[in-house]
Amino acid sequence: MPRPVLVLATVLCAVAAGTVPTSASAAAGCDAAAAGFTPVLQLDLPQQANYLNTTPPYSLDRTAEIGTNFDRVGYCLELNGPSGPQWVWTAMEPFSTDARRIGLPTRPGELVRQRVGDLDVRSNVPGVTQGANQSGYLEMWPNQYAQTASAQVANGSASAYDVDDSPTTPLGYGSFQVSQVGPTRPSSVPAKPVFAINTFTEGGANPLSLGIGTNPSGQPDWTFAGNAAQYTQRRLTAYVRTSLVALTESPQDRQLVPRDAKGGANVPVAGRVTDPRVKSVQLKVIGNGRTDTYTSTSSQFRFTPRITAGLHEYTFELRALGRVVARREGIVSGDVYVVQGQSNAEASMYNGAASGEESPYLRSFGSPVADGSISGADHVWNYATGDVSRESGSIGQWAIRMGRQIVNKYKVPVALFNGAHGGQPISFFQRNDANPNDLNTNYGRLRQRLVAAGVISHLRGVLWYQGESDNDNAAVHVSGFTSLLQDWRSDFGTPRYYVYQVRTSPCGNTTAMNLREAQRAMGDTLGVTVLSTTGLSGHDGCHYAYAGGYRDMGDHTFAVLARDLYGGPAAGVAPPNPRTVTASGSQLTVQLRSNDPLTVGAGVAADFRVDGAAVTVTSVAYQPGKLVLTLSGPPTGATTLTYQGHLGSGPWITNAIGTGLLAFTTPIT
Repeated sequence: MPRPVLVLATVLCAVAAGTVPTSASAAAGCDAAAAGFTPVLQLDLPQQANYLNTTPPYSLDRTAEIGTNFDRVGYCLELNGPSGPQWVWTAMEPFSTDARRIGLPTRPGELVRQRVGDLDVRSNVPGVTQGANQSGYLEMWPNQYAQTASAQVANGSASAYDVDDSPTTPLGYGSFQVSQVGPTRPSSVPAKPVFAINTFTEGGANPLSLGIGTNPSGQPDWTFAGNAAQYTQRRLTAYVRTSLVALTESPQDRQLVPRDAKGGANVPVAGRVTDPRVKSVQLKVIGNGRTDTYTSTSSQFRFTPRITAGLHEYTFELRALGRVVARREGIVSGDVYVVQGQSNAEASMYNGAASGEESPYLRSFGSPVADGSISGADHVWNYATGDVSRESGSIGQWAIRMGRQIVNKYKVPVALFNGAHGGQPISFFQRNDANPNDLNTNYGRLRQRLVAAGVISHLRGVLWYQGESDNDNAAVHVSGFTSLLQDWRSDFGTPRYYVYQVRTSPCGNTTAMNLREAQRAMGDTLGVTVLSTTGLSGHDGCHYAYAGGYRDMGDHTFAVLARDLYGGPAAGVAPPNPRTVTASGSQLTVQLRSNDPLTVGAGVAADFRVDGAAVTVTSVAYQPGKLVLTLSGPPTGATTLTYQGHLGSGPWITNAIGTGLLAFTTPIT
């Protein structure tokens, strides 16, 4: 139970006088800060612990009593060691609706990795930034973890264990960390720990690693510190502020709500009053230069305010008895896309960064990580990032470039869901029809993210880049994609479906043409739009640099989406695509499907192959609506003409926006 607040005055006087605070005075610091909160869990941390798959032996546990009846969460960590008694208090908006989930995470799937708002911090430890209305970041899991940064917070390190690390599949180390971070990305605010408790799910004799503030030596977040023995007191207490209302519907922080045909969305906020003192509840919706206020005097309330799609964020603030009982920030309305396939759909950074394309109006939800227990637990909205893969918010470089172009040109926020996984054949992406949300499948992990985000029936487009790992087996690829497309249409409805013709299948091979020709034909047989990857010179034989590769791919894709979905120009946008090939004398004429002007680079003749005849292509010229190929002689016995492209950089045959001619194998008539 909280100790008398009266002690705080003595503590402050002692600190001001330069005397050493006592452990009782340190505890009183938390007690004062926790006014209005109820202690729910308390644990005297041992020197070593292996709480994996068990409940820690809390000396106080009121979680069953509290249940879901809280609207803020707080923590007090008290340590007594070489620097004397230390304490820190921090409180924040709730990250869970279940009081059982606010303690140490010890079981698979008990994972929290997210920003939190309205962070309040108090401490006697130098270097901890004190005050209210800060932004926080939580890393709480029973897993092992890596230094890899998600880039969800500014000023995190990808080489040190700090405020932005990544949980990995193996269990058995554990992280329970609250950090202070900047409210925006980028930010001048340092990212630093408020407190950390680590190593609580690891067996053996390894001591806990814990501390308040930033570790002055070693890893900043106290990982591997192994320092529990230096403290004579190690007490963690979790608190909640009991709520006045219980919410049944509300948006999340940073949520993108799909816009409707009228250019916006209705965003419900609903619930019931749980405290008899509450006679009315008030909702304020702040954004787009205005504040709208809604009031209900019923014990069961439901508001449906409308927001507009545009480059403005909304804040939802619910009040009762004069206090804020719920606050949601960064709500927008816009468009939703899915990106799926292999490593060129993941499109992480191979050569050159795309971080300059990030925008507060580009969002994502959850994580494309392959571990179902992690993916299934990561159900929060994030800012979209392009350079890292399989992290919260990862969408890939060409996708972030494409999305940024939509934001810039059409002033519409965009959410992108990337479900890609490198190095996998078409079979890897199939649906388990008996359990479409099966987290052991790639399809299920993506689907459950779309369902949890509330967008599965509101997609505008699905973009697919896969086929390298099918090793030019056209029959397997077409059969697998046909089945996948059928399942998408069943689950997603009728968004636009786009298929990239792969540059190589397998990687490093541009002479194999069966699969690529089959992909080109999908535009005619399956009702999808085929996109080209020739014309991209930043190619390493499998993947792409940002400049000349993923950046240009994003621009080309944006142009097609703009044409199809935003009323953008159509001329010079579609990939050049042959309709027929005819022979006459020592020439072949490739009739194209459009009259868009093309640029023919010097030397492209080497990328053509005449099958069935002992001739070569010596030159290529563009005439309106067609390509005229001059041969080394009459094509006697010729059966097909193949355009295979090549590895690496140009020359190319491109349209006005730089999109390359689709690879093809077409009969000669």
